[in-house]
Order: sequence, then structure tokens, then C-alpha cells
Amino acid sequence: MSRFDEPLTKALDPKTAKLLHSVLGLETVGDLLRHYPRRYAERGELTSLDALEVDEHVTVVGEVSRLMRKPMRNRGGTWLEVEVVDAGRNKIYLSFFGKGSHVAETRLKPGRRGMFAGKVGLFGSRAHPRWQLSHPEFELFEESESSAEEFSAAPVPIYPAGKDLTPWVIRRAVGVVLDTLGPLQDPLPAELRGRHGLRDLGEALVSAHRPKDFGDVQRARRRLKFDEAFVLQAVLLQRRQAATAWPARARPRRDDGLLADFDARLPFSLTEGQREVGEEIAADLALEHPMHRLLQGEVGAGKTVVALRAMLQVVDAGGQAVLLAPTEVLAQQHHRSITAMLGDLAQGGMFGGTAVTLLTGSMGAAARRSALLDAASGTAGIVVGTHALLQEHVQFADLGLVVVDEQHRFGVEQRDALREKAGGKRPHVLVMTATPIPRTVAMTVFGDLEVSTLSQLPSGRAPITTHVVPAAEKPHFLERTWERVREEVALGRQVYVVCPRIGDLEGDEGDLEAPADDEERRPPLAVLDVAELLSEGPLHGLRLGVLHGKLPPEEKDAVMRSFTRGELDVLVATTVIEVGVDVPNASVMIIMDADRFGVSQLHQLRGRVGRGGLPGLCLLVSDFPEGTPARARLDAVAATLDGFELSRVDLEQRREGDVLGAAQSGKRSSLKLLQLLRDEDVIEAAREEAARLLEDDPELASHDALRAEIDRLLADERAEYLEKT
Repeated sequence: MSRFDEPLTKALDPKTAKLLHSVLGLETVGDLLRHYPRRYAERGELTSLDALEVDEHVTVVGEVSRLMRKPMRNRGGTWLEVEVVDAGRNKIYLSFFGKGSHVAETRLKPGRRGMFAGKVGLFGSRAHPRWQLSHPEFELFEESESSAEEFSAAPVPIYPAGKDLTPWVIRRAVGVVLDTLGPLQDPLPAELRGRHGLRDLGEALVSAHRPKDFGDVQRARRRLKFDEAFVLQAVLLQRRQAATAWPARARPRRDDGLLADFDARLPFSLTEGQREVGEEIAADLALEHPMHRLLQGEVGAGKTVVALRAMLQVVDAGGQAVLLAPTEVLAQQHHRSITAMLGDLAQGGMFGGTAVTLLTGSMGAAARRSALLDAASGTAGIVVGTHALLQEHVQFADLGLVVVDEQHRFGVEQRDALREKAGGKRPHVLVMTATPIPRTVAMTVFGDLEVSTLSQLPSGRAPITTHVVPAAEKPHFLERTWERVREEVALGRQVYVVCPRIGDLEGDEGDLEAPADDEERRPPLAVLDVAELLSEGPLHGLRLGVLHGKLPPEEKDAVMRSFTRGELDVLVATTVIEVGVDVPNASVMIIMDADRFGVSQLHQLRGRVGRGGLPGLCLLVSDFPEGTPARARLDAVAATLDGFELSRVDLEQRREGDVLGAAQSGKRSSLKLLQLLRDEDVIEAAREEAARLLEDDPELASHDALRAEIDRLLADERAEYLEKT
């Protein structure tokens, strides 16, 4: 009998096992049984072609309607074209050449139904394009079923497959292991299954892969989704329990320290939200176990002030605080803004404040040595830096708080390295993000962190108007864009122009979230090209600056300082200005090839304007027409300033694996069926059950099967996203 952990090389023939591993990365019987069907075809009702995408490997269920022999162009012989129709009577054409065409001709008769798998493309005229599969693999239902009753009743599982691996090969392999599968230990306790009406694991797997009807499918998926949610929540809750056991030095608030002086000098009043979140953080810092808190909020909601107040509380208590930023531009901006906010309190020494030190990888040797000494000696109470802070020779006298800005930019090992610099006791950790996330996502992705949210914008923030500029359809709209830039500059204001890349195909920032919707498009617009065109054309005579990630650090800093001081009218840049850059006089953000960016990036970029009381304007320039997914994404951004609403749009358009951190680790998500927005009720129920079970049995001593499932998840390198604190 097969076991869940048995290698596929023992359970299947070597060729199939090798194919499953090379194409899908499946290694064990359990891996294969967790490779669930993407969808199910109902044999009496054919599936729709509406969702096809060019160059995607697809499986179409359809009915052969006619065959046509056609002459080969410019050479002798013929090729076979087969017309297949779907449920909506849409058509797709199969093309076969050489000997394969004669084999297909003998089997593909009008009226026959089956599955056709291959790489889909469009051919024909633009006015009347036709879908085509070139030399597809196929399996006819009439040839593959053992009985008319089975053919007419059971749904057909359609598996995620790939080149050289068809869904029916996967289906046969699944059948082999199901036929030999031994008894399974169920990770969900029987009483839990009873409370929620869930079938046991073995039944659910059989129903998922060999359903008798669609009711069978629904019951199986409900159970298997609960499995994913329950195991993940159990892991996160265990991590939260473990964190409370780690020792940390308490950093209680003082009434007569730097924080009190800073608050007394603030030229503005904190928002109610800033005060409430500040109290939560202050209480966490006063505990003898490390704080693990996520601070999320809209662009411009005042997260930096909240973080600085936490850092000052730690400095008052004798410790040091570190602010880790993803880019040098942002680190320099944070250093400048913190120093400016503190005033003479940032000078330390006789002023009774604390030194604020900047440490980046590109600093000169002398400046770097000085910064390292300030950090190691404790002279610098606050250290701001980039990845350079993570290097082994960077030491701290007493690291008490780590603030991570835009946490999704940092990998597991990077955050871990900084945390370990606190020595025997763990530092408190505050993670900040300006990309709001829905509650269910926070519960799943950041389930081991406490979450604080700033939703109220400080007074003085002006509204931002956003419009899509359809450059290809209405070129005069683009002309008007540059006229508007001149008008803003004439009023003494400044403008950002953002492009997807620097100047050559290898030179972009490597940070675009959204792939191009059409691989045949021209290359994305580049900063260097656009800056030249604008300076010689519609913006001739204006003071233009260029900023991108490959400039020397001192040049980047000089350009940013010039723009901040108003010495430049227009800054043409890449996404290095996406977060943290604060120029109150900037009133317009123009994003070229806006469809190349993700929703959250567009929202972040838009937040760079409207920061100084001036009304903000954001123009999203794109060649995509109405009705395309790319245009829909831009229209969604233009329609609302609500970051939480946009985060839902963003999540719906991205894979769950990206959200869970797969993009930063290069690994796939372990979620197969669970969808974070659509399965909110499942996630909440699973979290309640996991909390109840762990309260009674924190070590899972009485739940061997659940413990084994958690060990499997943690041993799987795809689960690195769990290491986020």
C-alpha cells in the first residue's frame, strides 16, 4: 500500500514520476494527491473559451464539429484543421501536420467530445481573430471511459498541467496511487470535523479526484480548504505563543525624556489614530517579551511619526533603535526627515538628545567607519540604513527596537540577521507598510503579529484627482498632459514623471508588480529616453532632473536634494521614489506605461503628491484600450483613493502565492484551494478552532497527525513566508 510520504518513484512508473517532478515539482504521493483539479468539466455541457489567454498552456473540453484538409503554402502536401466548439458555441481550431495529422483524422470525428491540451494562440485578421491549438494532445471521452453510465454522470477533473504533461496523465497517476493508498491519519480531530460537518481526509481526497457529482466536489473542497486554513493558523498561533516566551528587555515610557521633549515641540497635533496606535506600541515596548507588531496605513497617514516616537521611547530606556529601509533613496529621506523633526535633539551631547546615524553600502570609508563606531558604541541612539545594516561586522551596543519599512521588500534571512544583532535578548519589532491589506489577509499573512491600522489622514493633506490618459486612442490627451505640467510649473509647483525602466532592457529596477498584458508590445518606456524627449520637446526650457537606482549614491542624493529645494521643476524617475519621498511642493504625478505597474505600486506613487496642502493630480498614461484587463486595473485606481478597496482589487488580480511572500522567496505558496478573500468564513472558523485546540494542548502532544502536518509545512521550503517577524 502507498503512504502519503512515499516517493512517487516507488508508487508510479519511472517515466511518469520523472515527468511529474520535472514539470510540477511533485515528489511524494501526498504531493500528487494535493495537486487538486483546477476545475471540473461536465460532460453534457462543454466548457467556455472566454477565459483563454495567448500563449497559455490550456485544456479545452469541446466537441469536434468538422475537419478540413488544407494545402501547405509554398510546399506540397496538406495539413489538417479541426474545428471544435464549446458550450457557448464558440470555436477553437486544432492544427495537425505530417504523420500526426493522419492519426488525428482517424480519431477525431464530428460529434466526438474530449479534452484538447496545448499552447493557445490567435491567428487570422485583427478584425476576426481565431483561437488555435497547434498539434495539441487530446483524449476523447468515448475512448477513455469503461461504461456509458460513468461517461454520462461523473464530472471530469481538469488538472493544472504544463508542456509535455497533460491533465489525463496526471489523472491516471492519481488513480494509481488512490487504488493503492493505505489508511490516512487525519490532522483534524473527529470532534472538530463533527462541529463543522466535514468528511474525513481519505473521503475528501477520493471525492476531489474521483467525484460522483458536483455535490461531491463541493464537499471535498470545503474539507480540504479547511485543512489548509487550520494548519496555517495553527502554525501562526504557535509562533505567537513562542514569541511570548522569548526574553526581551522592557523599554517603558519616561515622562521626562526625549519623547516628552519631542512631543512638546511638535508643530502639529497627532491624529486620534496616531495617539491610539502610539499607546498600543508603548504598552508593547514596556513588556519583557518582544513586540511583534504590524503598522499599516494609507500613504501619508503619519506612520513615520508613530515609529519615531517608539524609537525615542526605546532610546529613553537606554536602548538603540534601527530603521531598515529598502532603498538608499528612502534611507536618506528617512534620515533627513527624522533629523529635521528632532531638530537639536538629533545632535546629542550637550543638547541632551541622541545622534541619528545613516549607514548605507555606498558610503565612503571614513563616513562608514564613523557610522559603525557610533552604532557599536551606543553614541547613535537611532541608526537608519539599508541592507548594509545586516552585514556581520555591524554591531550595536544595545539594540532594543527594529523598525522595518515596507517589509515585503526584505527576505526572511535579511530580517532574521538584524534581529539576531540584539544578542541574548530579542529586540522589539515594528513592521510598517503603506499598502493596506484586508482583514482576512492580515489574519493569514501576518497572523503572528499584532496589527495596528492608521486610517485617518493628518490635517493639511489635499485631495488627489486621478485620470487615465489613453495615449494611443487619444494622443491629444497626452499633449494636454504636458501642457498641464507647464501650467503647474508656472504656478511654482513641481512634477514627477515615472517610467518603468532606466534606459536599457537590463536596466529596470526589477520591481514591477504587473506583467505586460501583451508579450509582443514595445519595450517599456525608459527614464533616460523620456527625459531626453521631454527636454527637447514639450517641456523644453524647464529644469528637468533624472533619478534612478543605478546612479551613484551621492548623485542620487544630490538630485533628490535639488528637487526638494525647488531647484528642479520636473523629476523623471523610476520607482525609487515610490515610498517615503516627501516633497510638499510636488503637485502632479505622471506615470508612463502605467499598465506595467501593480495596483499597490500605482497607489504608492500617487501618494507622493498632495502632501503639502496643494491639490494633487495623478495621470496614468497607457496605450491599452477600454475593455482590457490592464485598463480595468487603471480605471480601478482612478476610481478610488481608498487603499483598502484597492488592496482587494490587487489581491483578486494576483496569485495567492505572491501575497504570501512567494515572490520574495522564489517559492510557490502552499495554499492550493484556499482563497484569502473568498474564504473569509473558513479562515475565521479555522483560526478559532486552532486557538481552542492550542489553548488545551500547546505542544500538540495528543494530536500526532496535526503535528506531522505542521512539520511537513515547516520543512517545506515553500513555507519560508511564515518567517516574517
